[in-house]
Amino acid sequence: MKPRIIAVANQKGGVGKTTTAINLAAAMVERGRRVLVVDLDPQGNASTGLGCEVSTRSITSFDVLTEDATLAEAIVRTEVEELFVCPATPDLASADIELVSNEKRSFLLSDALRQPGVEVLDLDLILIDCPPSLNLLTVNALVAADSVLVPLQSEFFALEGLSQLMLTIRQVREAANPALRIEGVVLTMFDARNNLALQVEQDARETLGELVFSTIIPRNVRLSEAPSHGKPALQYDSSSRGSVAYRALADELDRRWGGARPMEKAG
Repeated sequence: MKPRIIAVANQKGGVGKTTTAINLAAAMVERGRRVLVVDLDPQGNASTGLGCEVSTRSITSFDVLTEDATLAEAIVRTEVEELFVCPATPDLASADIELVSNEKRSFLLSDALRQPGVEVLDLDLILIDCPPSLNLLTVNALVAADSVLVPLQSEFFALEGLSQLMLTIRQVREAANPALRIEGVVLTMFDARNNLALQVEQDARETLGELVFSTIIPRNVRLSEAPSHGKPALQYDSSSRGSVAYRALADELDRRWGGARPMEKAG
């Protein structure tokens, strides 16, 4: 079986992309998946949030994109069994310049994720944590992915920021990855006491319909604290509202996919 590949993307920063990638990954592990998070953000927050110290990031996603290392060589085990990370460092910020002369620059991540050596990792799911911009890194993620998961912060102008991302997805479909689809939009940092948040939810559901997940991720202190401890919130405080919400999101994804557990693999 080939792993399902999902890009977690939104060109706006601070909308919960990394929080979603980390905690959805942990929730999927709880559901029997073997999961890899590919950190494609030069800030490296997903790597930090999964306990990968900067000093240990000798081989990174930048090395994978420049073809100086394979994905299998870059992967680091986390403290969560069956959860792995391909870490990032600020070197990634120069990717646009470093790769501009490479004719297959938009396909580098796609090629890396489909190398023969990846099969031995026996992955069920790959989540790509994209940077908060629509640059070459995000394009690589969209070309490599089966689908896109869009975290949408419950704030003013939230929907307006989606138009450029949707345009980019359409362009990638036309030029490089015709099978790319939108997995869904998940509302994040939601405060039900805030009338604006409720209005954003109403507008999102009226505009995007079934693309918007039923699950809503609340604004939650434990979600914010967990990365400083190098753990997903599900390990830091398993019973927190944020952890419960990401388990619900994983469950909703599984139901959309038509099964709660991965198929048994041969051998």
